[in-house]
Amino acid sequence: MRLEAVGKRYVLRQPWIVRDVTREVAAGTLIRLEGRNGSGKSTLLRIAAGALLPSAGRVIGRPHAGYVPERFPTGLAFSAREYLQHLSRIHGLSGSAGIAAVEQWLERLGATDYAAAPLRTLSKGMCQKVAIAQALLSRPGLLVLDEAWTGLDQAARGELDAAVRERIAEGGTVMYVDHDPARLASDVGQRWQLAGGEVTVRAGVSAGPKAASGPAGRNVVAELAGVEPGSLPRLEALPGVVSVAAGPVPETVIMTVEERESDAVLRELLRWDGVHVRAVRP
Repeated sequence: MRLEAVGKRYVLRQPWIVRDVTREVAAGTLIRLEGRNGSGKSTLLRIAAGALLPSAGRVIGRPHAGYVPERFPTGLAFSAREYLQHLSRIHGLSGSAGIAAVEQWLERLGATDYAAAPLRTLSKGMCQKVAIAQALLSRPGLLVLDEAWTGLDQAARGELDAAVRERIAEGGTVMYVDHDPARLASDVGQRWQLAGGEVTVRAGVSAGPKAASGPAGRNVVAELAGVEPGSLPRLEALPGVVSVAAGPVPETVIMTVEERESDAVLRELLRWDGVHVRAVRP
């Protein structure tokens, strides 16, 4: 997916909430949006999800999206189960497939016991579980979460963490905002910092999908220094490389390699002039 010169303002001649955002959103990446209150995080998430049209620019190549808004409408004339079954049909799941997906997420999130209750009678935490379930029903290629962990019990927060990792592992993209700086910190591929309507991108601890590697499905992450920008395609072409991304400081790169190929890749890198392997971790 690509955001191309995306901008948004809600009133003509008023300041831009976000402006001229041009970014590639790679498949298999977890993206955390950061910034002060009112910096435009929710606006940009809504545009990415397709829930809000930009005032300028466009979003290209958006996959099927699941979206958990900051405020979920609770006064709907449905029970939790009826609402999810209705949304499953909208997502293209019909018959037994739709019913199975609804029941799976009700159970995983601990919402089965009150699934027959009207949404308007449920607590904020209960409604939040329904909001999360509707976004995950169709295993979306793009999952957008706007403070989705707020109001959840500990078990449900753990299930949402697991669901995010599942989407990334299957090649999906997840964009999220959360008040807890430790939330999924070790899985973040990119951090988008919003200030003054503009976006600055920093690399996270890891980037890209975590591909299977042998029976254990493990990868190795290496931090490299002294890498020229023109060398990135050469790095990506090495055997077993899962992802390559810019590191947290200039001329550093974070690359993820299948464990079974890691020794061979590291031996190759040690032969490259000027490249230094700063750290290696599972």
